[in-house]
Amino acid sequence: MAQEPRIDVETRASGIESSLTSEQVERIADALGQQGVWFAAPPEREGEARPADQIWDLVGDRPHQGQTATGRAAVHLAEGHDALTRPLILADGFNYGPSDLDALWRHFNKPYQKGVPGFLDQLRTMGIDVVLLGFDQRHIAIQANAAVAVTAVLRAIEERRGDDPLVVGGASMGGIVTRYALARMENERIDHQTDKYFSFDSPHLGAWIPLVLQQLAYLHEALAPRSGGPGQAELIRSPAAQQLLWGWVDSADYSGPVTTSSALRKEFLEDLRRVGWFPMRPYKLGLANGTGNGTGPDLPPGTPVFDLQHEALQLTARIQPDGGELQNVGTVRFGAPVWTSATSHVRAFDGAPGGTLDSWGRLADAVGLPIQDRFRASAFVPSVSAIALARDPFQWQSDLYQDLGDLPKDETFLDAFCCDATNTEHASVSRPLIEWFLEQLAGW
Repeated sequence: MAQEPRIDVETRASGIESSLTSEQVERIADALGQQGVWFAAPPEREGEARPADQIWDLVGDRPHQGQTATGRAAVHLAEGHDALTRPLILADGFNYGPSDLDALWRHFNKPYQKGVPGFLDQLRTMGIDVVLLGFDQRHIAIQANAAVAVTAVLRAIEERRGDDPLVVGGASMGGIVTRYALARMENERIDHQTDKYFSFDSPHLGAWIPLVLQQLAYLHEALAPRSGGPGQAELIRSPAAQQLLWGWVDSADYSGPVTTSSALRKEFLEDLRRVGWFPMRPYKLGLANGTGNGTGPDLPPGTPVFDLQHEALQLTARIQPDGGELQNVGTVRFGAPVWTSATSHVRAFDGAPGGTLDSWGRLADAVGLPIQDRFRASAFVPSVSAIALARDPFQWQSDLYQDLGDLPKDETFLDAFCCDATNTEHASVSRPLIEWFLEQLAGW
């Protein structure tokens, strides 16, 4: 039986304020830099956003634990259409606060090849109406926002001219939200009239944010409470983050298991099983920004990314080691250690093939430290997670580096998937992924 992945803080952070002088606390906080949001993709600001033909204001079809979610959809009719006819719903992913539907258009319509129209423009040329689905609170429970997705599906059916089936899915968390929404509709015998479901680099088995970076976010918050907007600690603490992350810690001094530490994740996975795990009626497609050949980014396990030493202050953070017991991932010292952290039985997630997020780079920029380019980004959604490898979502890390080239059909919950040629930025458009997806839609 596999050993349970865990983290142990050998010198606890809870007493840092009392064990250090105010000047030392201030120096550590200054060393950790600005507290902006490190762990979510920034909105796309380059390029033009096409004005939507319609805007739908949406309210979830039911509350989740007393909370009724709301959202909006931007409808972009296909060329030659004056009404919704062949709807494709693309749901937004994880971040803090409301979706920016113009930024979502710019992101997915960004040119990926010279002389070729953007992805969304190509869909419209194919006669497909693009419905960009956003949420007013992207960080709340997935079940709550799934209720907004249900409303969007029903609205599309109501508005649609003719009887062409829908295509429904999303990017990152949006693929999980729509997965749950369609499965719930089937479980409740609500006809979603959806022919194809797709997920674009969605963490079906879980996402990864380095545990040491989660801890440093909490440590920073404890030393220098943030005012004026959410910081990275608040984002990690959010319900959606807990539900999506394979490994999660709730504080800088947490010691214990990392895969079962969040009750919200356990409850969500149980709820997902209750409604059917995946929708059964649609043909299920998956796109992974990571490679399928088992090769990840060059991030040697245990390598120090930051090793700040200034007089008595030392701050060290390491690439996730590969297994082992009590492997150091982070240290803060003022002469003697004031906080040290170590993991046990956690595989080398950072260097796994997968869609990447530049969390290390953003922290380096906030701290003002130099960082090698190869260390800026690490795996965020491992390829095996994006292609929904048929594994227990708590126990799949032994398959992180699996070659997916000849994967038997019963080894994934999807009907077809495509991995990128290289490990690219999470949820980014690339030629191999977009060309494959358009081929899948060509006969629709």
